[in-house]
Amino acid sequence: MTAKSAIHIISHPLLQEHLMRLRDKNTEPPKFRWHLKEAAKILFWEVLSRVPAKKIAVQTPLGKAEGIGVGVDIILVNILRASLGMTEGMIEIYPKATMGHIGLYRDETTLKPVQYYVKVPRMRKDTLVVLVDPMLATGGSAVHAVKLLKKQGAKTIAMISLIAANKGVKVLTRAHPDVDIYLAAVDEGLNDQGFIVPGLGDCGDRQFGTL
Repeated sequence: MTAKSAIHIISHPLLQEHLMRLRDKNTEPPKFRWHLKEAAKILFWEVLSRVPAKKIAVQTPLGKAEGIGVGVDIILVNILRASLGMTEGMIEIYPKATMGHIGLYRDETTLKPVQYYVKVPRMRKDTLVVLVDPMLATGGSAVHAVKLLKKQGAKTIAMISLIAANKGVKVLTRAHPDVDIYLAAVDEGLNDQGFIVPGLGDCGDRQFGTL
């Protein structure tokens, strides 16, 4: 993680295939949830590939083996509710991570975030906080969440989203230039309702069947 935002757009073919299935309006909720979880795993692997390592030594049946492991505590923070399907996959590949939740919804008139819930684990100075929200649209929710996490003591924050609009990226990096962002795609723009175009629609509604 750096003092200046790094934007990582992950071009892995498998991630991009999951993304296309998520974009497809004909993908039903059960398959949508599966593709969302698998896409999140790939994005999280990218984050994990850049964290500090620590030395590990174990005893095998035949002798001593030395290697490395993840060298920091990791907290996954959901922006409710759309990110729940993503962190489900992420916690599978790194069960040692703890998890927090920030409840935000976007006011349909102002398009600004409204906070209704916060519960995050206690963090240490070297804790990596991974903020998760499938869509980085206007950037308002992400900016609000990062500000809140910093007040809670977060020093190192990365954000994982599937799709971002250019506006959202600019808003977040301008407000918090120390946050690295991991994405599968950056789309053209936003419509009048603040949805990313072409995007994939409302990620929460599509995974939970509440359309």
